[in-house]
Amino acid sequence: MWYEGFWSASIWEVIAFTLAATHITIAAVTIYLHRHQAHRALDLHPVVSQFFRFWLWLTTGMRTKEWVAIHRKHHAECETENDPHSPQVLGIKKVLWEGAELYRNEAEKAETMEQYGKGTPDDWMERKFYDRVGNSGIVVMLAIDLALFGAIGLTVWAVQMLWIPFWAAGVINGIGHWRGYRNYECNDASRNISPFGILIGGEELHNNHHTYPNSARLSSKWWEFDIGWFYIRTLEILGLATVKKVPPKPVIVAPKPGIDSDTVAAIVINRFQVMSRYCRDVIYPVLKDEFRKADASYRRLYKRSRSLLVREESLLSLDAKRKLETVLSLSQALNTVYKFKQQLQEIGKRSTAHQEVLLKQLQDWCRRAEETGIRSLQEFARNLSGYTLRAT
Repeated sequence: MWYEGFWSASIWEVIAFTLAATHITIAAVTIYLHRHQAHRALDLHPVVSQFFRFWLWLTTGMRTKEWVAIHRKHHAECETENDPHSPQVLGIKKVLWEGAELYRNEAEKAETMEQYGKGTPDDWMERKFYDRVGNSGIVVMLAIDLALFGAIGLTVWAVQMLWIPFWAAGVINGIGHWRGYRNYECNDASRNISPFGILIGGEELHNNHHTYPNSARLSSKWWEFDIGWFYIRTLEILGLATVKKVPPKPVIVAPKPGIDSDTVAAIVINRFQVMSRYCRDVIYPVLKDEFRKADASYRRLYKRSRSLLVREESLLSLDAKRKLETVLSLSQALNTVYKFKQQLQEIGKRSTAHQEVLLKQLQDWCRRAEETGIRSLQEFARNLSGYTLRAT
């Protein structure tokens, strides 16, 4: 019958088709738009690029330049009033449910396109086809769905049209800056929604991405899975992709007699991993010891301070800062290791400073750490010299 379409599919076949089609769209967004076009983390074979480009026109109507420009601006202005979609500024409800509208509003700004859209496709296909046909791809997709499945094809099409606006514009841009866990304390509110990046192509690992935005791989810990990276590696094996950059991996050998220029360079490059280790090996042990010694009236306060002690200070609210100050005033040891954390962070951030200046600052930091008498801090300072750029 006409209302059943050319493909007399069962309900499960319809569901399977819909999930497969939306997953290809997600893969196109994360591999082509995000990692390839916006961040240049990998190169794609022209055939792969053209396929993703056409598929996105067909299933979303999105233009490469618009998506790339808006995303680059998000990184450049993250969590400020100029951020196109920050839930920290606009509120989680606004970004989660009106993310697509925020995208369209930003896409209309010529200055955003001009400043952040450089380097995106400007070939014959873009000028003669995509520029002229506009959003007609989604109409073609509707016709295909109706032809395949008949009346239920309208539902299939509706799911396809809502998939990216909800999952990408809403969930990633919203929840990805609101709730979840953080591997690294970068200076924005990004969070990993889940350690298993499957449903949204790996974009669930959002804190990892904001820490290393130019990386083709979004997973960081051994227990995290980025299906987008799996697809990229498959394309690379087939000769259809070339990975240009992944996160730096710390090389740690037996500690040397002292800090040298090689150590400084390795610590600056791996500063996020270094600070993560500092929190694990210094702050947490000191907090645990203070918790053990405290009476019942203070233990609850110490327990609640765990996340405050490691959080990027610029992200703390005034109330959180007051709570942190209270905890630090109760413990000289915690106050000391927290100050040393801030100082080490500043050294790591000064990547443009002269290396001799950084070397002197790091040597002085280690000397003063040794003088504190805090065992975990002393051991961390001694082990810092094991960081190197040269594996042995």
